[in-house]
Amino acid sequence: MVNEMPALARADHTRPDDIGSKAIEKLIGAGAHREAVAFCAREYGATLGRLCMALLGAQAEAEEAVQETLLAAHSGMASYRAEGTVKAWLYGIARRICARRLETRIRRERRLVLVHDADADAELPDDLLEARRRAERVRAALEELKPSERDALLLRYESGLSYREIGHACGLDEATARKRASRALEKLGDILGSKETR
Repeated sequence: MVNEMPALARADHTRPDDIGSKAIEKLIGAGAHREAVAFCAREYGATLGRLCMALLGAQAEAEEAVQETLLAAHSGMASYRAEGTVKAWLYGIARRICARRLETRIRRERRLVLVHDADADAELPDDLLEARRRAERVRAALEELKPSERDALLLRYESGLSYREIGHACGLDEATARKRASRALEKLGDILGSKETR
């Protein structure tokens, strides 16, 4: 893996993410917030989208959450303090936006009476149906985790943040972030294992 890194990154032991983060920090420091948010969108838009999708479970809502995240980042650039990486800062914003959206969705769903058509799955091809069922099992298992543990798990394994970055995104120290992600992974395995045996 090290051989695949750009020569510049290898020379000073800086990851490619750190190089992008430093460039964005320079733009923010220079007051070029519009350019900085455009760089954020290019550099982290896809991974933010995957995180929001993992947290929200709906593509359209995830895309809206990414846009909200970038708008909130643009608004917050004037007060950005560079305490962690730009990536961790963005993921922290995305995490809070997704949490608010989930709270709103739960409140809305409690007020609605949903009628599920049991025959809807019968029309799907077997492979697609099985993939959908697997995804639903994983989503249901993720819902059983504490939100703080679920966030740490998704930030680590879906978004690829380091434990230090997770700590910055969640307002924790690195050791606590590591424990939360590890505990969440173990609980997820237990939940999925118990569902398989039912």
